[in-house]
Amino acid sequence: MNPFFAFALVLVSFAGMEFIAWASHKYLMHGILWPMHRDHHQKNRDRFFEFNDLFFPVFALPGILFIYLGYSSGFDTPWLWLGLGISLYGLAYLFVHDIIIHQRVKILRNWDSIYVRAIRRAHKVHHKHLGKEDGENFGFLFVSPKYLEIVRTQKASN
Repeated sequence: MNPFFAFALVLVSFAGMEFIAWASHKYLMHGILWPMHRDHHQKNRDRFFEFNDLFFPVFALPGILFIYLGYSSGFDTPWLWLGLGISLYGLAYLFVHDIIIHQRVKILRNWDSIYVRAIRRAHKVHHKHLGKEDGENFGFLFVSPKYLEIVRTQKASN
C-alpha cells in the first residue's frame, strides 16, 4: 500500500472518530446509555473509576479488531491503518479528557495554552448540566471557535 494513502487513512479515521465520539456522546451517552454516563456528570465524585469508564473498552474494540485484521492480513490492507487512527484517537482522548481536562492523573496541571483553556472551558460548560437534557459541547478534541475566541479575548484583556 502506498505510504501516503496509509497515512491518509490514519488521519481520516482519527478525524472521523471525533464525529463518532460526538454522536455517541450526544445520542447514546446522553440518551439510552445515560445510566452508565450519569456518574461522570455528578459533582464531588470520590472514586477514581466511574461507571462511565466502561465505555473505554467498548470504544477500543473497533481499533483493536481493525489492527488485528490488518496485521493478520498483511500491511497492504486498509484495516491496520484505520485501526491505528481509531486507536490514536483513543489515546488522544484519554490524554486530553482524563489528564488535561479532568486531571484524573495529577500531571500537566499547569499546562496553559489557548487550546487547553478553550477545551477546558467548553467541557466545563458541558458539565454544568447535571442531567442528560440541555447538553452542549459533545465533542472531545476539536474545540469550537467560539471558545477559542473567548479565551483569546480574555488573554488580550489581561
